[in-house]
Amino acid sequence: MKQLAILGSTGSIGRQCLSVVDALAPRFGVVALSAGNNLDELLGQIERYQPEIVSVGEAQNADALAARLRQKGVAKPPEIHHGAEGMLAVGTHARADIVVSAAVGVVGLAATYEAVKLGKTVALSNKEVLVAAGELVMAAAHKAGKELLPVDSEHNAVHQCLRGGAHSEVRRLVLTASGGPFRKTPIKNLENVTVEQALAHPNWKMGNRITVDSATMMNKGFEIIEARWLFDMKPSQVDVVIHPQSTIHSMVEFVDGSVLAQLGATDMRMPIQYALTYPERVASNQVDLDWAKLKRLDFEKVSTRRYPCLRLAREAMKKGGAWPCTLNAADEIAVAAFLEHQIPFLGIPEIVEAVLARTPRIRIEKMDDVLAADGEARRIAKEEVSRLASRAMAVSSN
Repeated sequence: MKQLAILGSTGSIGRQCLSVVDALAPRFGVVALSAGNNLDELLGQIERYQPEIVSVGEAQNADALAARLRQKGVAKPPEIHHGAEGMLAVGTHARADIVVSAAVGVVGLAATYEAVKLGKTVALSNKEVLVAAGELVMAAAHKAGKELLPVDSEHNAVHQCLRGGAHSEVRRLVLTASGGPFRKTPIKNLENVTVEQALAHPNWKMGNRITVDSATMMNKGFEIIEARWLFDMKPSQVDVVIHPQSTIHSMVEFVDGSVLAQLGATDMRMPIQYALTYPERVASNQVDLDWAKLKRLDFEKVSTRRYPCLRLAREAMKKGGAWPCTLNAADEIAVAAFLEHQIPFLGIPEIVEAVLARTPRIRIEKMDDVLAADGEARRIAKEEVSRLASRAMAVSSN
C-alpha cells in the first residue's frame, strides 16, 4: 500500500484524488492532508481516512478543528498544524510515498519543492510550482532522480503520448484549449462581459480563478511554461490549438510527421489515477469516453488579439528570470479584482502587462528569490488595480 500526502485536500483536485483512492482501495492510504480553512470538508476527510497529520491555513482554525475533533470523540486525532510550516510538514511527511500537489497558489510551492528534493514521487496539479520556479524545481527533480507526474489533463495527455517515442524524436507538443466561454464573442463585446459569464465554462467544472484563466486563456499560457520545463522542450516546441470539444487533451507530433493524441472524458479522475498508479495502467469503472456523443472534432488557430494573455505568457517564458513568477502573481491579483467587480474583464491582461513592464531583470537562484519576486509582483499589481479602478470610476462619473 502506497501512502499519500495531499496538499489542497479540500479543493476540487484534492477531493477527486480521494475519490480515486476510494475506487482503488486498498492500493492507497492517506497519511497527511493540508487544507485551507474548509473545516467541514476536512473534518469528514479526517474521520474517513485517519491521517497522521493535517494542516489548515490559520492558527485559529487549527484550534477550532482540534475542538471539533474532541467534540466528535475521534479516537485517533491527527497532529494539527497550520500555515506554511504546516503545509511543509504535510509535504515532507516521512511516511508519504506520493505527494499530490493540488494546493491553489504559491502557498504550495515551498512544500512541493521540499518534497521533490527529498526524492518523493510528486503528482503535480499546482500550476504555480513550474510557472514560478520551473528551473529550480526541475533541477531538484533531476538531482533526486525522480520524474514529476503531471495531473493537469493537458500535461498528463502529453506524458502518455511521449511513451510512444524518444525525446529526440519529438518535433513539438500541441496543447489543446477549449477556448472558454468567449470563443465566439465579438472582440468589441469583451469589455462588457460579466463575472457570471466568465465563470460559465462550457466543458469543465473548476475553481473560480482557473475558470477565469480559461476565459482569458492565461491558463494555457501557464501550461506552455509548465510543458517547457516538465518535458525539457524549447519554448518554440510547445504550441496551442483550440479544440472546443475538449475530447483530445493534447497531442505530440514526432519528426516523421506522426501525431499521437490522447482522448478521454472531461473528468479529472482519469489523469489523477494515471499519475497515482504510473507506470501501471489500472482498470477503472469511474471514467469512460462516451463514443456515441463523439460526433466531431474541431480545431481552430488561437487569436492573440482575442487572447492577449497567451502572448504575455510567451513573452514572460522567453525572458525567463522573475518574469514567469511575476506573470502568475499579477494574474492572480488581477483575476481576484475582476471577481470582486473592481476591474473589467479586459483589465486582467492590462494589469498583467503593466506589472511585467515594471519587473526588473532578476536571476532566480533559490526559492527565497522566487518568493521575493512573487511578493513584489503582487504589490505592484495591487497598485495597478487601484489605478485602473480609479480610472474606471472617473469615466463612469463623467
